[in-house]
Amino acid sequence: MTQPYAELGLKDDEYERILAILGRRPSDEELAMFSIMWSEHCSYKSSKVHLRRFGDAVVDNPRVLAGIGENAGVIDVGDGLAVTFKVESHNHPSFVEPYQGAATGVGGIVRDILAMGARPVAVMDSLRFGDATAADTKGLVDGVVAGISFYGNCLGLPNVGGEVVFDPTYAGNPLVNALCLGVLPVERLHLAAATGEGNVVVLIGAKTGRDGIGGVSVLASATFEEGSESRRPAVQVGDPFTEKVLIECCLELFERGLVTGIQDLGGAGLTCATTETAAKGSGGMRVALDTVPLREPSMTAAEVLASESQERMLAIVTPENVAEVLATCRRWGALATPIGEVTSGDRLVITWHGDVVVDVPPKALADDGPVYERPMARPADLDALQADSPDRLPRPSSGGELRETLLTMVASPNLASKRWVTDQYDRYVQGNTVLAAPEDAGVVRLTESGAGVALALDGNGRFARLDPYAGAQLALAEACRNVAATGAVPIAATDCLNFGSPEDPEVMWQFAEAVRGLAEGCVVMGTPVIGGNVSFYNQTGDVAINPTPVVGILGVLDDVARRTPMAFTDEGDTLLLLGETRDELGGSEWAWTVHGHLGGTPPRVDLAAERTLAEILVAGSRDGMLTAAHDLSDGGLAQALVESCVRGGRGARIVLDGDPFVALFSESAGRVVVAVPRSEELRFTEMCAVRGFPCARIGVVVGDALEVQDQFTVPLRDLQNAWEATLPRLFG
Repeated sequence: MTQPYAELGLKDDEYERILAILGRRPSDEELAMFSIMWSEHCSYKSSKVHLRRFGDAVVDNPRVLAGIGENAGVIDVGDGLAVTFKVESHNHPSFVEPYQGAATGVGGIVRDILAMGARPVAVMDSLRFGDATAADTKGLVDGVVAGISFYGNCLGLPNVGGEVVFDPTYAGNPLVNALCLGVLPVERLHLAAATGEGNVVVLIGAKTGRDGIGGVSVLASATFEEGSESRRPAVQVGDPFTEKVLIECCLELFERGLVTGIQDLGGAGLTCATTETAAKGSGGMRVALDTVPLREPSMTAAEVLASESQERMLAIVTPENVAEVLATCRRWGALATPIGEVTSGDRLVITWHGDVVVDVPPKALADDGPVYERPMARPADLDALQADSPDRLPRPSSGGELRETLLTMVASPNLASKRWVTDQYDRYVQGNTVLAAPEDAGVVRLTESGAGVALALDGNGRFARLDPYAGAQLALAEACRNVAATGAVPIAATDCLNFGSPEDPEVMWQFAEAVRGLAEGCVVMGTPVIGGNVSFYNQTGDVAINPTPVVGILGVLDDVARRTPMAFTDEGDTLLLLGETRDELGGSEWAWTVHGHLGGTPPRVDLAAERTLAEILVAGSRDGMLTAAHDLSDGGLAQALVESCVRGGRGARIVLDGDPFVALFSESAGRVVVAVPRSEELRFTEMCAVRGFPCARIGVVVGDALEVQDQFTVPLRDLQNAWEATLPRLFG
């Protein structure tokens, strides 16, 4: 017979530990709270020992105002302003119920940003689905994109970029990673701590219902099995209009200094909010659970504690400010209810109609959960996978074959235009979006003087499958390169680490290697990881997804007017290729799209060279030497040229040295193609030479076709048709 604690996801030894902490059997409500707070999603019990590596890149960094452990990282960007940004997963809910899963993923990450005292100003997303032609992919894509679009558009937040990737590895486990950016005055930074004995605990926002119960402890902390898609009660239901009111109400409370602490209610609901604020504070907390406004009066105490109903915040308020807080909330139409108070001592006491149902030390729930050093083993098939180099695959040799290969790849789901997706998002609401998809990075203006930030979100599961250490560093390098290509200086990172079951030693090895690669890479790049998310159990049965570390990078610009776009626009501009091209096609789009092949080793990453490249791109932007810049990644030079030509409506004449196939389709890292006015060519190339960075003249912006000299010519209209027709044909 299965024990009640096992049904809640607790192991035998974990339950024994609970008995030791309490000195008695837990109540039903306490057991529910321990199962939630000690779940993989909340406690990071399998990843903590590895995530400590990220501390090395934060040490002595004066920009970091809040880091890992808070709702979101916060970084000082100068002139009295700070920005906060974070990416988080909503993978399993989006598989079970694509529309609401994705929508509440946006709502949840927005509240994380709000909880830091910031106004949310932009969102991004990184999406991964199964084979684009599979029968069930269309429903998932339609639902996820519609959910993101609905929630973000209703909030009035521009969606400025991200990724959409298709691969069979995600067929049973799509990835929906949502990022939000917020801005705040440095002095308005808020932390989730319940301090001050006698201060009042106020619940603000929507009523509490049964939606989302078991979301973090079961749905997000366990492996999918057959029939998982029927578990709809575990998916939250979102209301963006309520959230918009909640945002504006909280921002007024912050501006007027009416709250001393704030925490959002998302995963784990009241359980997490009360536990974490009490644990981070100076005392305990007492909560009268029966005062919580309910949508369904028949709910039990355990259900109220576990509910993940959306659009709720928990505020800590001094007694003299309670009346003003309640009045402010009424004026905004936001429900606000005092439900408890901060106490002395170290106990979280929760009553239900006068009876004590929870009496626990909050730190035991929040900080003293199990920490596992899971067994690790290098995947048994990795040596054979790396030995299976794409060098054995037939390559196009004639100009005609190269032309057909280019058109095939441009029209493939991963490389094709994502306009069908991004046109469903409002990218320019609020009027501060300077660059948005399909640009290398989203750029948002922060001040009237023109200061702004750039954001990029990147990952490559195939590279990480071939080498998780290198794969994580390649994701970091690409995100930094995308930000620098706009002219912004990369300064901070967030991550969403999507992996299979941590109980699988091979998955745990992949995770540890990816964290090691990312942590060491961030030290070199000077981009500390200031927050993020670990998403385990991304597998169906015993089949895990490709390890998929997704990295978000924030960059700063003094003046967004000097940002560099990706489009070729000025006839006669010189095209220069920065960086070194090698015969590197392991894990490439060419190998996968044309041959269905995954093997070999990913491109070599040189982070010192990436940092030099970033300096060159920033200097070129600052000094007005560039009219366009576009990084080379998936699809290589061929893809970058197509995108820049189509985006700007200008053709290009290209002259290639060496093997034209390698020149066009290699995915060597650390490369960018730039367009430079002829008057600036000498100054720019000398700047590269002084830094010892490879810079080769490869062509000119001209005409209405992409011409690769002595190989082939493709009119722009043909490139545009090939690039833009695929997703509408599949999903429109």
